[in-house]
This record gives sequence, structure tokens and C-alpha cells, in this order.
Amino acid sequence: MTTAAVSRPAAPTSTAAPALPRECTFDPDDWAILARYWYPVALSREIGDEPVSVRLLDETLVVYRADGQTVVANDICPHRGVPLSKGFPAGDGTGIRCPYHGLRFGAGGRCTDVPAHPASKIPARLNLRSYPVVERYGLVWTCLRPEPDAAPDIPAMAHWDEPGFQQITCPSIDIAAFAGRQLEGFLDVAHFGFVHLDSFGDPDNTEVPDYAPVRHDKGFSVDYWSTVSNYAHDSDLQAPPGFQWLRHFDVHLPFTATLVVHFPGGGRLNIMNAASPVSARMTRMFAPIARDFDTDQPVQGVYDFNRTVFEEDRVIVEVQKPENLPLDPKLEVHIPADRSSIAYRRGLRDLGLSHFFTA
Repeated sequence: MTTAAVSRPAAPTSTAAPALPRECTFDPDDWAILARYWYPVALSREIGDEPVSVRLLDETLVVYRADGQTVVANDICPHRGVPLSKGFPAGDGTGIRCPYHGLRFGAGGRCTDVPAHPASKIPARLNLRSYPVVERYGLVWTCLRPEPDAAPDIPAMAHWDEPGFQQITCPSIDIAAFAGRQLEGFLDVAHFGFVHLDSFGDPDNTEVPDYAPVRHDKGFSVDYWSTVSNYAHDSDLQAPPGFQWLRHFDVHLPFTATLVVHFPGGGRLNIMNAASPVSARMTRMFAPIARDFDTDQPVQGVYDFNRTVFEEDRVIVEVQKPENLPLDPKLEVHIPADRSSIAYRRGLRDLGLSHFFTA
């Protein structure tokens, strides 16, 4: 669905800006900027009554469902500092319990039961520091420092809700690299014939035709035309000779992009690359997909092909130096095929991020 109710956290006990996470790997000013954006942290289908531990921008979080609401909160019990992800379901879908003293936390991160004092009033300080939640594209999205009264800024994904399109949310992929490097690799059109040799790349078709990014208020978009096929090497399908494939990229800063591929016969596939920054050295990549062909086929084939493509990218991204993305244009050499990369780095600079991410 394109719209979803926002799960609101419990009322905060303080209006002060949250402190940096323990062992923060980002420059403090960069972290403060990045924390204002929305990121996916889990697949919706993986969240139930059991608490699930995730990390976002070095912040350790717990995700669970209570009374029909999805909760994202700091993964620490306010009572004695035990990770709530080590806890267990409270039962009847009412929340989770701390494994130390059994305190129950329900919707909005509110403490709803203290077994040692069942008749006593529960102080507000026992409520968890929780965060707003939106579920979209089969993902749980949250924001660590949302703007007051601002609507959730979840990246758009064309075709997800259109009739005839199949909705597929692939398993996440962990990449030991910075989110900016990973997303830049997703936008790169010059590496197909060198990196993706086991999936769809053609080593005899490596020339990059001219293209031009177009800026918009969330980032930029690109229409890229080429004869490089998007069919898997083991596919029985082939494009007509000389067929021009259109790949439409759309970037939503800082770390999300979508790619709509136009297939022969009018079929379309849209894949979202949502690079969720676990830390400055680790990324959890989420990939919802919408397609209007082969909709009767098992999704496992999509999972497998998607994994192959992103594993090929992962091998490269994890060995790039410097590990973080240099935003100063003089720190690396550029070629005309890098126009998307240059536009992406300019967009990150325009957000106010430093010229070189430190970690």
C-alpha cells in the first residue's frame, strides 16, 4: 500500500536532543543530519510477538508487535539496562517482557506491568524511548530524529500499488561497507560487463552511452538507454537484436534509489535499493520489487537472482578504499560514465554532510 498509519511512540519525557549512540562511528554533525531521515530496519514479515534486535546509525533498537501496533524502541530496559531483545513475548500479543525482572512493554513502548509491584502506579520514566513507525513495501521504516509534525518522508516506489503488478520483498543483505558506497554502486552503469558476469553482464558490451541526471527536490533521476540486456544468462528469453533497454533510476537522498527496467514487450520491473546504515562500516540492504510479468512464478527465483546480483556488487564495495564515500570531488578521479555518481555526491554535500565521512 502507498499509505500507512504512523505508529506513534510514547510521549517523550524530555525534549532534549538524543545523545549520540554508544561507540558512534559517524562524525557527530553527520550523524545528526542522517538521523533526520527515514530508513527501513526490518522486513514486516519477520516481526511478530518475539522481540527482534536491529541497528540503525549505531543505535541498537528492538522491534516487536503489541496490540496490533509495530514498535521500534531503544533496545534497553530503563530499569536495569538489560537488552529487551533478549526478552520474550508477554502473551496474547500484548508486548514483550524484560528477561531480568519481567517488566512488560506494550504499544508505543509503554511499560504496562511491573510484576514486583502489580498494584503500584507505573512511572512514565519506565516507558521506552521509542520512534515513529511506517510499514510500506513490506518493510518497517523508522526515523531516529523526526522533524516535529512532519509527515513521514518514505521514498516513493512506482508501480508498487498498480493493478497487475506483483509485490515482492526480498530478504535483506548485509554488506560490510558504508551505505553511500553501496548505493553509488547501484547507480553505476559502467560495471555491468565486469562485475555481473554470473548474472546479466556482457563483457563484450561495456561502452556507456551518454546520459544526464536531472535534479529534483528529493535527489535526482536518470534515464539510461543501452543495449545491455537485463535477462539472466540462464534465461530462455532474449531481446530483439539492437533492442534499447531503458533503465530509469530515481534517487531519494540520502541512501535510497529505485530502478525501473523496461523489458521487451512492455514489461516493467521496479527494484528499490534501500541502503540502511547500520553503522559507517555496515549496511543492511533492503530490496522490494514490483513487476508485471511472470507474476504466477515462485518468488524464490527472484530472491535467488537478486541475491546473485547484489553479492557480485558486495564483493567490490567491501574492498573499496577509502571505506567511506569521499564527497570532495578532488579526492577521486572521475570519467564521463560517473555522472550519476557525481550527482549523488553533490546531493549528499547539499544535505550538509561533511566532505569526507569519518569513522
